[in-house]
Amino acid sequence: MDDVLCPLWRLYLQRSRQAYTAHPLRSSQHRVRDSDSDSAAESIRSVTVTDGESNPPSTAGSNADSGSELSGSVDAAFYLTRRRSRGVMSMKKNLALIYLALVWSREALTLSDLLRLVNEGHVPYVDAYEQLPEEMKLTGKDALLFRVKSVPSHRTVHKEAQALTQLLQLPAFPAISSQTLLHPALLSLRYLTEANLPDELHPWVCRLVECAGMADQTLHTFDPVSCPRLPCYDVRAAALIIVTIKVIFGMDDHTECDLCNGVDLHDDSGDGFNLRRWHRLMKVALTRAEQKAEQDIARKRWTTERPVYQNKKEKVCLTKRKRIAEQVQLCFEKLSSCPADVRSASPSSFRFCWGDEDGSDGPSLQHMKLDGLVTLKRDAQTPSNCTYWHPALRPCSRWKCSSHYSEMEALLPRSFVWLLQLFCFLLDVEPHCLYEEVLSVERRLFSSKTPRDRVRRGR
Repeated sequence: MDDVLCPLWRLYLQRSRQAYTAHPLRSSQHRVRDSDSDSAAESIRSVTVTDGESNPPSTAGSNADSGSELSGSVDAAFYLTRRRSRGVMSMKKNLALIYLALVWSREALTLSDLLRLVNEGHVPYVDAYEQLPEEMKLTGKDALLFRVKSVPSHRTVHKEAQALTQLLQLPAFPAISSQTLLHPALLSLRYLTEANLPDELHPWVCRLVECAGMADQTLHTFDPVSCPRLPCYDVRAAALIIVTIKVIFGMDDHTECDLCNGVDLHDDSGDGFNLRRWHRLMKVALTRAEQKAEQDIARKRWTTERPVYQNKKEKVCLTKRKRIAEQVQLCFEKLSSCPADVRSASPSSFRFCWGDEDGSDGPSLQHMKLDGLVTLKRDAQTPSNCTYWHPALRPCSRWKCSSHYSEMEALLPRSFVWLLQLFCFLLDVEPHCLYEEVLSVERRLFSSKTPRDRVRRGR
């Protein structure tokens, strides 16, 4: 990971003209723009063919004086005046840079996983400056650079990462093949387990990937030419699962009920998957998990142990506020009979735990069969459900039109809306983001026709 992140950081410093350049950012006759040199980009490319050992560009040594001039509090005021420009680093951009390094390394960590680690305190963010050594104590306006009051959303970090790919002029990323854990074929298996859905759904997801023409690795690999938009791997995998569930169960508030009644009548062994039972189990677990998440947010300490101060006057004010906050926190801890600063014992990519062990969220349904929901036709398994509904699939320009989920939500089937909310909770994304990705998958499935209204289509 460090073998990728360090060259990316050097490349950012060079492209933004903050280091490794003959014309640093503070120079009056130069603005923040793309660097003419490709030496840092070359160090990124070399990660995949070498042991990761990369040397800084040769211009770094010749600009040692410029680097020292730009370090510390000397340029803090200037830095803050340009924080809104696309080239200057912020804590939010720093998260995006880490995410790009994860994708380049093809690590089994999605953006949702990264933000969850940040929210749980495993990745320093709000109190990141506390990890700095004592000799790097922040004073004056330097303190404002690290002052963070909230964790950015999934959509915000992804947009920042997309912008960084353009600023850094990154080459094509290593291929996300079907054997890579970020590929929908493998990532969907993880989310099926997380949602306590049967393993037999996974082959259907893979079939859907083939039918939608999404098996090609070029669709999942960032490339400035063939795939200039950075894929949202976690949201895409969840969307594929939702479309698969719609294919098999209908999810129109009627078809799934009829199918569940049929499973109850013909399931003598008791190992048939019943969507009604699954929904009942997941609804209880989801409600409990949402309440726990709200309590953890209420108990979360958003003020750090060592606050940073811009001046002495601010220090007096913030010290008083900190004292009052600690008193309120102590009272809250006594009333809630629970420690105020709650953090998980160890990092985990799963929100739920299914099984018969103590502390689990409920029994596991992964071994359940889909025999009552599929039939054998022409030597091939086919869903018993022969209809499929979807909203209007006419694509909208992302520059002119925002998501229509807010206006469509009241018209959508309640079972489908609940399914969206479940996966939105698992990924910690906004419903409209997942909804738009579901529509994107459906456009690929029905690319020949885009009906104006919601239809029921025979299969």
